[in-house]
Amino acid sequence: MENTRHNFSSKLLLHLQRSKRSFYAFIYLLSLCLLAYNSAAIFCTQVPVSPERRTPTPSPENVAGKSRKFFSVHSQAKLSSSVLYSVAEENPTPKMNTHLPLLHKNRILAPMIPKLFEERVSEFFAGGGSFSCKFRFFMTWISSVESFGEREFFAVSSLFKSHPNGCLIIASSSLDSVNGSEILKPFSDKGFKIAAITPDFNYLFNNTPAQSWYNRLMQGNVNPGVVPLGQNLSNLLRLGLLYRFGGIYLDTDVIILRNFGELKNAIGAQTLDHETGNWSRLNNAVMVFDKGHPLVYKFIEEFALTFNGRKWGHNGPYLVSRVVSRVSGRVGYDFTILPPIAFYPVDWSRIGSLFKGPRGDLIHSKWLVAKLRQIRSESFAVHLWNKQSRKMEVEKGSVIHHILMSI
Repeated sequence: MENTRHNFSSKLLLHLQRSKRSFYAFIYLLSLCLLAYNSAAIFCTQVPVSPERRTPTPSPENVAGKSRKFFSVHSQAKLSSSVLYSVAEENPTPKMNTHLPLLHKNRILAPMIPKLFEERVSEFFAGGGSFSCKFRFFMTWISSVESFGEREFFAVSSLFKSHPNGCLIIASSSLDSVNGSEILKPFSDKGFKIAAITPDFNYLFNNTPAQSWYNRLMQGNVNPGVVPLGQNLSNLLRLGLLYRFGGIYLDTDVIILRNFGELKNAIGAQTLDHETGNWSRLNNAVMVFDKGHPLVYKFIEEFALTFNGRKWGHNGPYLVSRVVSRVSGRVGYDFTILPPIAFYPVDWSRIGSLFKGPRGDLIHSKWLVAKLRQIRSESFAVHLWNKQSRKMEVEKGSVIHHILMSI
């Protein structure tokens, strides 16, 4: 009897041990399944839902991360809408790009989406029905979709207020997305023609001097320097858009005040030489050119031949200044250089004067009145110089305050 009990207990214990091992094996197998499912889910979230609507991914050279306050109305002088404007930083602290292979993973260098860029742009401008694009506007946006804030929204609003029959393409991979469409929807809901389209650099630079430069960049054979590569690509991108399609290019911190209908093949001077009265520097924040204009081709050529990523402005304002100084007066280059008041009524070093209200003294009050009258009568737009003014408050009675209230 005792042996029988012992055998029974041994068998029972052995059975329990096997059951325990089976139980742990089951738990282990279940854990593996859950881990595999979770890994698959994470992978799937990184795949775009649609080839034409990409989920925005901030690129290494984004000049803006999350939306930041650009300028605000003083607490004692807030506008009725209590608007706080945001913008991407124009001139961030330079960072050296040391790993060129990473450029291939950058969103701004992403390969072409299935539907041809040229086709999307042509269809957009062709429109349909009774609407026709009398003005072709272009902007570029190299930052994340979240960085497109109320300040940019205001700039676009000023564009359509002055040009209700204009069409705006924002060349951007981040805004060419579901989230980007939601941001721009208020404009399209009002009947304005606006779209964000991922740029195709290969198409834009094809058969131009920039083609070989871009190929070398993609192969890692171009030193991007310390200036954010996205900023320099934006300088080149705007030239490619104007050369291929013709139209008007604007930075996203340019507030339009009046219609551009009288402008043709024009670029604006930023500063003048006080002794001679001639321009001393041009700027590329606003440009108006016909399709295939030879001066724009020269701009592209200069970019490819003299690219320098170590000097801020070398591939932008200084580039257009160098080229124009060489070709001015030559046959075949028909263009107009507008005075600074047209787009840059104050230089970047004095932009703060437009944000300040009356100081209580008669001299300053007279200057404010005279400056506002001059801008309203002579300026087509006002460049707000992001880097310098993004943290400034809009004081009641200031020039900017009056401009905001009128749009």
